[in-house]
Amino acid sequence: MMEKAEGTEKAGKSPSLLPPPPTMPPNVKPESMKPPKYSIVSRRGVGMRGRHISLLTNHFKVSVNATDAVFYQYTVTISSEDNRAVESKGIGRKLLDKLYQMYSSELAGKRFAYDGEKSLYTVGPLPQKKFDFTIVLEESFAKREIGSLDGDGSPVGTGKRTKRSFRSKTYKVELRYSAKIPLKSISLALEGVESDNSTQDALRVLDIILRQQAANRGCLLVRQSFFHDDSRNYVDVGGGVLGLRGFHSSFRPTQGGLSLNMDVSTTMILKPGPVIDFLKANQNVNDVRKIIWPKAKRMLKNMRIKTRHSNMEFKITGLSEKPCAELYFPMKVKNGNSGEEQTVEITVYEYFTKHCGIELRHSAGLPCLDVGKPKRPNYLPLELCSLVSLQRYTKALSLNQRSTLVERSRQKPQDRIRTLTDAVRSNQYNEDPVLSACGISTGKQLTEVDGRVLEAPRLKVGNHEVCIPRNGRWNFNNKKLLDPKKIERWIVVNFSACCDISRISRDLISCARNKGIQMERPHTLIEEDPQTVGASPAARVEVMFDLIKSKLPGPPDFILCVLPVRKNSDIYGPWKKKCLSDIGIVTQCICPVKVNDQYLTNVLLKINAKLGGINSLLEVERPSNLPLIKDIPTLILGMDVSHGSPGRSDIPSIAAVVGSRCWPLISRYRASVRTQSPKLEMIDALYKPLANGNDDGIIRELLLDFFKTSNGCKPKQIIVFRDGVSESQFNQVLDIELEQIIKAYQHLGESDVPKFTVIVAQKNHHTKLFQANAPENVPPGTVVDAKIVHPRNYDFYMCAHAGMIGTSRPAHYHVLFDEIGFAPDDLQNLIHSLSYVYQRSTTAISIVAPICYAHLAAHQMGQFLKFEEHSETSSARMTSAGSIPVQELPRLNQKVAGSMFFC
Repeated sequence: MMEKAEGTEKAGKSPSLLPPPPTMPPNVKPESMKPPKYSIVSRRGVGMRGRHISLLTNHFKVSVNATDAVFYQYTVTISSEDNRAVESKGIGRKLLDKLYQMYSSELAGKRFAYDGEKSLYTVGPLPQKKFDFTIVLEESFAKREIGSLDGDGSPVGTGKRTKRSFRSKTYKVELRYSAKIPLKSISLALEGVESDNSTQDALRVLDIILRQQAANRGCLLVRQSFFHDDSRNYVDVGGGVLGLRGFHSSFRPTQGGLSLNMDVSTTMILKPGPVIDFLKANQNVNDVRKIIWPKAKRMLKNMRIKTRHSNMEFKITGLSEKPCAELYFPMKVKNGNSGEEQTVEITVYEYFTKHCGIELRHSAGLPCLDVGKPKRPNYLPLELCSLVSLQRYTKALSLNQRSTLVERSRQKPQDRIRTLTDAVRSNQYNEDPVLSACGISTGKQLTEVDGRVLEAPRLKVGNHEVCIPRNGRWNFNNKKLLDPKKIERWIVVNFSACCDISRISRDLISCARNKGIQMERPHTLIEEDPQTVGASPAARVEVMFDLIKSKLPGPPDFILCVLPVRKNSDIYGPWKKKCLSDIGIVTQCICPVKVNDQYLTNVLLKINAKLGGINSLLEVERPSNLPLIKDIPTLILGMDVSHGSPGRSDIPSIAAVVGSRCWPLISRYRASVRTQSPKLEMIDALYKPLANGNDDGIIRELLLDFFKTSNGCKPKQIIVFRDGVSESQFNQVLDIELEQIIKAYQHLGESDVPKFTVIVAQKNHHTKLFQANAPENVPPGTVVDAKIVHPRNYDFYMCAHAGMIGTSRPAHYHVLFDEIGFAPDDLQNLIHSLSYVYQRSTTAISIVAPICYAHLAAHQMGQFLKFEEHSETSSARMTSAGSIPVQELPRLNQKVAGSMFFC
């Protein structure tokens, strides 16, 4: 019968795979042996291989004529008239605008850039080091709230109608000199001189100037186009959310000088209009009675609304527990005979319909919006409230919303070029008074740059054939997989999907045999019991496994799982957890909508890789002919951290690392995944010493696997590909993560530390490449390592994939550390080749496969947590990350831990 695997290796217990450790000095622990701190490596040259190509890029040349200019930073402190600190966001810009109007003469007419919070910058000093100003702003307020409840929940209030009034409010603004930031530091950086943080500080000031100019100039244009229903400037992505088109701009130091990097950008905003309409769209229902109110409460919190009856704005703090027609509050009314006031109990619904004369068609049975304070709620009927325009939407988009956004926002290369050049001309950067005071002027044309196109690597497939990719693509038409795995004992389970699973299994077997996979008929086909469809996802999975146990004498080697919903099925998490963690069975989930040979081939590529097969290899992998790798055991790591949705600080981040195995191959990987504190970017479980002296970290697991699968070879070189970190975190990658990797290696008793090459890969940037003499996207294999790259650091852009739609975005690779000593051509060819070893597809991918695998592993095991979060019987273990308890991930069963389960 199917039971949890016994005899799994205990965490921290190291099997006797490595030779005995050398003698270490007494009382010296690896964690106390501090490795040296490393500095970021400088550029060692440029690549030469590949055919030349002329390119354009969305960098606009910037001239700096006043290099001796100095920014003066002033700290801004805002307080109320009674000296209480004012922390409200948004008030700062209003106050500073008013300050300049009233006191520009005291500031010697000097214009400034304000970051909206605590810092203000001028070119040159202000007349004094400290200023104290008094600013008076007029603001609207509600004279009396209606339907208010006091702290213990008992109704209070007179029921008098709320009126809109105006009052003056006095603020105190203090400016105090803080620091000097010389613009010359940028000039030194452009010359390749390594400097302290002053260069980044100066660039940050310039970007603050850009944001201020965009706020002053762009906001009005956006409002005008939006309210005139100019659909060219926004995209309706569904669910009550719009994508508002705009522009990203930032100054970048490059080999060609300072440049303005400008790109099209999209900000997600709420669709203005009635709150009820938003909720129906957000939950995809056509009847207000179908709205799930706990979900609506979470969604609406902190949104701003305007009331129809008073035209006043409020911020939503919650929803009432009772419907409008049952929500009572005491109202004082005058007795018609005596004229004396008496208190009567009245509902919010009755108040608006009878006393205010407002017709409410839907509100009687609906909850009210709470726009009050925690101890003094203030309720408003839903249908009187509309969402205010231009509110940012900060929650995660659904899969359908993301695909709609991508589809409707994409631009062909030539369209994007026109959009950007028009934007640079219309933004009038050269007329900004602060930029002019710096002597900064911006060009109007895209920068020309030389690139190279690398030759695609040749691939080995079955029957000793060699496959040559064309335009970053290849296929298995009339070809066999290189190392197909035999599939004998397998079953198909169907979670109530409307499809013919018998026909799907027959077609899959036929396609498999054409690809060289010996796939027998499934042992059985199991349909879900219709009576369990309404149960919880976890319960449905348990019932399905009970059915499997009743129909099979033992566990199958592989399960094909048919789901009714594509990608975001609530069955996915508990099913994967049950298979991969509890039982140890390889599984592949499908949602067959359009079943054809290409679809079945893609499914088989994943299945074969998960079962330990190899679909294709680089020709230079077998026999190995990779420079600097073929003769020296080399471990390749891919590292990524996935975070929860924006605004969800209670969801742990998930760190995933994949490590290559079976050296000298670079196409096979094993994954190790852990949770860590929410929003923590640096991986903290690479080395994890336990109280008993053992190491339960990620790297130990991958080092031992490398040793087992590489004929007892220990890695003498380690190449680290790190995804998702910004330039400000580069030093942390070396000082924190590289240090942990070294400690993990030393913990295994090794004194000779491997040589390291550490590379950060970025996709979340705004540099685009265009062909200068053709309208299409740049060809796959395009590399740029001059002119628009960093003046000192070792970075380059590579577009390995073929962009079929929209405008391609290259990957931006930063070499932080290189003890191995790759020549530029060898490193670029290795990275290019790693874009062709992705076993899930027959196309070159946009970033190296190890990083993609790490991302897939983090996402798939993250579904375990999503399942635990909604499970009523969750018994998830907690670990402590710092002072915050973090839910642990279930470990993979040893039967599948070494598989490419993430494919």
